[in-house]
Amino acid sequence: MTLESIDALMREAVEKGIFPGGALLFSKAGRVLFNEVYGYSNMFEGRFVAHDTLFDLASLTKPIATAMAVLTLIKQGRIKLEQTLGKTIGQFRNTSKAHIRISHLLCHNSGLPAYQPFFKEIGQVPPQDRKPALRNLLIQEPLASGIGSSTVYSDIGFMILEWVIETIAAAPLDQFLYQSVYDPLEITDLLYMKTGADLPKKEFAATEMCPWRHRLIQGEVHDENAYVMGGVAGHAGLFGTARSVHQLLSLLLAVFTGEKHHPLFQQDLVRLFLTPASDAKRALGFDTPSETGSSCGKLFNKDRTVGHLGFTGTSFWMDLNQAIIIILLTNRIHPTRFNEGIKTFRPMIHDAVMSLIMTSDSL
Repeated sequence: MTLESIDALMREAVEKGIFPGGALLFSKAGRVLFNEVYGYSNMFEGRFVAHDTLFDLASLTKPIATAMAVLTLIKQGRIKLEQTLGKTIGQFRNTSKAHIRISHLLCHNSGLPAYQPFFKEIGQVPPQDRKPALRNLLIQEPLASGIGSSTVYSDIGFMILEWVIETIAAAPLDQFLYQSVYDPLEITDLLYMKTGADLPKKEFAATEMCPWRHRLIQGEVHDENAYVMGGVAGHAGLFGTARSVHQLLSLLLAVFTGEKHHPLFQQDLVRLFLTPASDAKRALGFDTPSETGSSCGKLFNKDRTVGHLGFTGTSFWMDLNQAIIIILLTNRIHPTRFNEGIKTFRPMIHDAVMSLIMTSDSL
């Protein structure tokens, strides 16, 4: 396996229509070994992906936005993982969700269901009333299982986490992140796009020809629930480049290993967030490889790896033992979400990259 063969696999994926465009970046011990872009950001206009093209990161929002906000609030002494919803947000006090802990929400073992199409109801409400209306639905949402009894990946839990962060920080999630995390780290290309806001002078990768909005989505969040929430949500909404995602992840990894110290991140907290919980199948805000058929392939250390997938075709995986990061950003749902070729491509490209890094003496 060579860098040229990795490049060929990405080009072939574009040619075969696995995704119109993408970016692949991988590093070891903080040193970027490969950072290339491919294909189209908008296939209808013939616009090509560039290194500064912003991808809709979808559920990568959960670990690199929401979890980072919670980690920061813990470091500031303003919240604790064992804190419950009932003691954090008054409206939950007399509900079945009162005893859900912040850690339950981060690890997806809160008992909340996976998803609800809230946008169908909330979309009928005037924009200024949508967030309060959605939060009323979150209060009313019944549990699907006992708190802490099973792990069910839940967008709804991270919608509630956004509310928790806003309550504790006394600021919207996006503003808190910019001021407390991204701006101090000089990360300029991790950002939310508010619904209806003027687009910055940046290139965005197009996503779906949306059957609900009846238009091509470009520069606005694809996730319908995040869209009706105003574009800023705990479960989705973040946009970014491979470089900006790597900037954050490589610092977290360096703090985890002790290679670097940083005033924003305490090593014990970073290690806590990146270590799978004993009572869940996930880490705090991060996913871990499934025992069989994982998208990270077969060569990552299964017990010491964290990452996440995004519905739009984005992903990252970090092998904590080998200090390897692989970031794959694509717009695989452009123009339709029914293109699922990436399911077989992801483990293949990850295995190819890992094989190269683990066997090459020249990298």
